[in-house]
Amino acid sequence: MKTDPQRAVVEALLFASSKPLTLDNLADASGIDKAGLRSILSALQVEYASQNRGFSLGEVAEGYQLRSDPRFSEQIGKLFAARSRRRMSRSGLESLSIIAYRQPVTRAEIEHIRGVDSGAVLKTLLSQSMIRVLGRKEAPGRPILYGTTREFLEYFGLRDIESLPTLEEVTELLEEGAEGIAPEAENRGNGETVIPGTSDESFDTENHKNRETGNLNSQSGNFDSEAEEEDEQV
Repeated sequence: MKTDPQRAVVEALLFASSKPLTLDNLADASGIDKAGLRSILSALQVEYASQNRGFSLGEVAEGYQLRSDPRFSEQIGKLFAARSRRRMSRSGLESLSIIAYRQPVTRAEIEHIRGVDSGAVLKTLLSQSMIRVLGRKEAPGRPILYGTTREFLEYFGLRDIESLPTLEEVTELLEEGAEGIAPEAENRGNGETVIPGTSDESFDTENHKNRETGNLNSQSGNFDSEAEEEDEQV
């Protein structure tokens, strides 16, 4: 079967990249105009979906990325079981949730909601590139404003910040998962959206990135909060 050279180029770029590629990225690398790219990407999405492939072409972090099918999260988890596992604490998930839904938000506003000091948590989230400084608030002392990053969108499999579930949907999810969430269920690379909650349990995550060996991207993210200080209880 003859393959369209332009489609082949786009597939090669998507396969080679460990990060979502924007239309600008693809246009610069391929020389194809954006209208042509949209047509090719749409056709690839339909093709992959119709052929029951083990991967799909998803729109993530305002870009496009090949992502493993959630049906195979168990097998993918076994493949990377030997990798070291790192933990993101409850305090990190709480703070990230607040920032995601309230951004731009100041440290004082985060601490007012959580009821505890959040300096160490914010430092950790900044070092992980999950949040960034947006500027300063026009208020006494001009406090720093925080917001989420493209890495945050990529980790949680979101197209953009508007793709976050509503608070009502989050409440339903938390109620359904009140008995606890299995660590292996949190697979960023399988196309599922994992909502940062406020459960008492910490969540283990694995880094499923395997681009170095040319495999399709099946990432679950990699949080390192070993250095994060535990918040004092109020």
